[in-house]
Parts: sequence; structure tokens; C-alpha cells
Amino acid sequence: MSFLIALAGKGGTGKTSIAGLTVRYLVEKRRGPVLAVDADSNACLNEALGVKVHASVGQLRESSLETIRSGSERPGGMSMDELFEYQINQALIEAKGFDLLVMGRPEGPGCYCAANNIIRKYTDILAERYPYVVIDNEAGMEHLSRRTTHKVDILLIVSDPTVKGIQTAGRIRDLVDELKLDIERSVLIINRVTGEEGDTLRELADGLGLHCAGLVPQDGKIFEYDLQGRPLIELPDDSPALCSVFTILDGLDIP
Repeated sequence: MSFLIALAGKGGTGKTSIAGLTVRYLVEKRRGPVLAVDADSNACLNEALGVKVHASVGQLRESSLETIRSGSERPGGMSMDELFEYQINQALIEAKGFDLLVMGRPEGPGCYCAANNIIRKYTDILAERYPYVVIDNEAGMEHLSRRTTHKVDILLIVSDPTVKGIQTAGRIRDLVDELKLDIERSVLIINRVTGEEGDTLRELADGLGLHCAGLVPQDGKIFEYDLQGRPLIELPDDSPALCSVFTILDGLDIP
């Protein structure tokens, strides 16, 4: 059974940076292999992980649907199930210690339900091959709400160091409850903390019933790496942000 960590947070909080560092933690500390899933339509987890994307599941889904709609012959006479399973495996990007699956654009209202159900089924089957799965999710929890199997062991809700950010984190937690998602634990990570505001933000989080797992300081190295287009997974071991994320994850009792 996979241990699944999902991340959520509004845009601009550094959620994807935390996701990338979480993958590094699992590769280094738990020795993976890890399946990283980029379920944010603004896909950029690959940049944090330093890998190139050749195709997303969404793109391959559209290609497969066009084949089905046009009545074209499927490769090797595959059934629809076999075709989508093949396409998902084609979308998988292999790297050192982890693999990446980019979901691409979300399912629209005109999507072919049978195809989407098959994709979800085989994505879940794929995830079960890995001891650890990290999902970089949208704030609206669309991907998690559509999963067909497996609970989320830990949901990391990422906020910036603002009152509005903490309030948004509270709404994400409320959305989890409304959608009745099967999530074992939800914790808050406050990112890009620059000064003494940490205690005030912790108090605000407590007032909203959010458990704050820790603070991640503003780190000039992250800005430098972003500016140079370097993957954050290669941050030096003494990076303040990296050290903080590792300390937070150490405290979450990940098996």
C-alpha cells in the first residue's frame, strides 16, 4: 500500500517548491522510489524536479479520444482500457529515485466520462507500484475529489505568511470536509516567513482549527535558483528552506 502525501494551497504560496522538496526528502530519507504527480493545471513541478515533460495525461487522453471518435484503428487492436493504460505509461517520466506523472489540463464538462474513469483507474493502479506518492494538487482539490481509490495519508496545506493566506488554508480544510475526502491528517505549513510574524500566524491558524506543522523561512537560494532556471531539488544541504522542510517532515512520522 502506498503512503500518499498531497499538497494544496492557493497560487503563489510556494506549494510546488514544497512539493519538490518533499520528493527530495522521500528519496533521500526513505529511499523511495517516489511517484510525483503534478495535478495542478499550471503544471511546473517538473521544473522544481529538473525533468522535461514530453506529454501530459490530458494531452494523451485527447489524442486517444480522437482515435476513438474517428474510428481509426487502435495500435495493435487494443481495447479502450488497454489504450489508456498504455498512454498513462507513456506519460510517465522516469528520473533518479522518482518518476513524474503530469496530469495536464483538468477534465472539462464535455469530457468523455468512460475515458476519464479508465484513466483514473489506471492512475491509481500505477500509484500502487510505489511506496510513496506525492501529489501537487490544485487549491480546489479537483484531482483528489476524482480519485477512485486510496486515502490520503497526509495533506500538506501550504500558506504564505499573511492573514489572507491562513484564511484560505482554513477554507481548503473546510473544502476537504465538504467533499468528504478520505484524508488521515491535514497540517498547515507556513512558507516564506521573514521575521517575527510566525507566532502571530500560528495563533491565527490555531483559532481556525488548523494544526501548524512548521514554518519555512524565506530563502534567497530559492529565488536565485528560480532566476537561473535551476531545479529546486538540487538546493544545497544547508539551504534554510530545505532544512526546515526536512525538519517538518521528520516530525510527521512518515513510515
